[in-house]
Amino acid sequence: MNKIKAGELERYFRKSELVPTIVQEKSTGQVLMLAYMNRESLQKTLETGYTWFFSRSRQELWNKGATSGHLQKVLEFYGDCDDDTLLAVVEQTGNACHTGSPRRLFNQII
Repeated sequence: MNKIKAGELERYFRKSELVPTIVQEKSTGQVLMLAYMNRESLQKTLETGYTWFFSRSRQELWNKGATSGHLQKVLEFYGDCDDDTLLAVVEQTGNACHTGSPRRLFNQII
C-alpha cells in the first residue's frame, strides 16, 4: 500500500473542489455512506483521525457525529487509481444516519 503524504493531497482536487468519499465499516465491510470532502475537510480528517466532510447543502464543514455522538474513527484511508475518489474505512460509533439507520444507503431501488 502506498501511503500518501500530506503535501501530495492536492492531486485529489485537480478535477474538482469536492471529492466523493465512500465510508465503509471496517468490521462488516458494509458501505455506510457517501459524502464529499474539500481540501479543508480532508486535512481535518487526517489531523484528527475522525471524518470531516463538506456539506453541499449548507456550504460548510461538518464533523460526522459531532452533535449525535455517532463518530467515525478513521482506521484506513485510500485514494483510487484516478485520484478522484476516496475511501475511508472506519469504526462507526452508533448509527451512520440521522434517521436511526445503521447506514445512510438503505432505500432499495431495484
